[in-house]
Amino acid sequence: MRPSKEKINNSPFARWTVLIIVATAMMMGYFVNDVMSPLETLLELPKEQGGLGWTPSDYGFFSGAGSFINVFLLMLFFSGLILDKMGIRFTGTLACSLMALGTLIKYYAVTAEFGNEPIAFLDYQLPASAVWASLGFAIFGVGYEMTGISVSKAMVRWFTGHELALAMGIQLAMARLGTAAALSISAPIARHYTLSMPLLISLAFLIIGLLAFLVFCVMDRKLDDSGQTKEDSADNTQYEEQFHFSDILVTLRNPGFWLITLFCVLFYSAVSPFLKFSTKLMVMKYGVDPDIAGFFSSIAPFGTILMTPLFGLIYDRYGKGVTLVITGALMLTAVHFGFSLPMHSSTIAIALMVTLSIGYSLAPAALWPCVPKIIPLKCLGTAYSMIFFIQNFGRAVIPMCVGRANETDPTYTTSMLIFGFTALGAAVTAIAILVIDKKKNYGLQLPNIKK
Repeated sequence: MRPSKEKINNSPFARWTVLIIVATAMMMGYFVNDVMSPLETLLELPKEQGGLGWTPSDYGFFSGAGSFINVFLLMLFFSGLILDKMGIRFTGTLACSLMALGTLIKYYAVTAEFGNEPIAFLDYQLPASAVWASLGFAIFGVGYEMTGISVSKAMVRWFTGHELALAMGIQLAMARLGTAAALSISAPIARHYTLSMPLLISLAFLIIGLLAFLVFCVMDRKLDDSGQTKEDSADNTQYEEQFHFSDILVTLRNPGFWLITLFCVLFYSAVSPFLKFSTKLMVMKYGVDPDIAGFFSSIAPFGTILMTPLFGLIYDRYGKGVTLVITGALMLTAVHFGFSLPMHSSTIAIALMVTLSIGYSLAPAALWPCVPKIIPLKCLGTAYSMIFFIQNFGRAVIPMCVGRANETDPTYTTSMLIFGFTALGAAVTAIAILVIDKKKNYGLQLPNIKK
């Protein structure tokens, strides 16, 4: 028998190189996902002033478009099936390519001349530029979500038996860094060059991400060739079984799963869409200079880069996971209701954004480690896919509601109340999770590290 070779992922240099490569691809996706968020005020300028003449409702429709194909055509669920059947290399390459294609369409949308004839869609009358930009964002959204699950599986494949939690924490930090960078530099670039320049830079970043992922594919193939064992094959077989219909039923019958899913829908609907509207909020309500308003918005993602690993460590050592989740949701609720009040000091805006960053770090740091305590290991992949799929409904609907609210109430009171009550619903759901944890003994309040 031929002696088995040393597996390449046993080399710290190799696996950390893989982490940097795939996390870079993910970071580029996160950057592009929010690159147009600080541009709302520019997009709504008349064309003769360099804008596209969009309305707040048009922008709200565009912001929700990133989830359209994932939600209404079930693509997020099918992305999981594609990943399971075709593997990380194929799915990740496809995902990076879709992100680049979608961004290219968005670039076309803001540079082409379409005239002034609106296009009717549902009960919207959208300018052609908004339609094309929404189509591009929808295609990008498919690749964006597909990249996320591909990178997660790559981390498990390369770091199981090694520093998996640390690797995922660094990956999340790099992703949030991409978000923060987009919120910080997009508007200044657009104002000093052209409205399309941030998208052109985004396209270049995504091409870099695609090339990086192709390098990962070469290294991942080497992993296949380096000491594949029977245990590895058994692990792969077990992973495929996660998508059997019977396992889906096991997950669907679990009340804890539904409460965590509902929490995710409400909590992330109160954060992610808010960040897309926050730059204009800073300008219109708090009088912040448009060139630096994006830096105010970037406080939240920048804060999570440092605090999320810290709160995760607290949960690992001391427990109280649901308590941390409840605290984070209540802080988010207080922030949104604070933004709805008739106060216009930029100092208050900074304080609220800092508080939001703490809440945004607290809840996810404790929430995601709770899921494996509720869902059996063999069903975990299916559960995550369904959580992300259902979560996208909120990410699609809330921006459209907020866009229309801002059109009828430009003071942002109504839209902040929408976010506030959404966050309050998340807090109530988290309390329900605590109640069912006591009934079912999931162990969500116990430390993750066993002494």
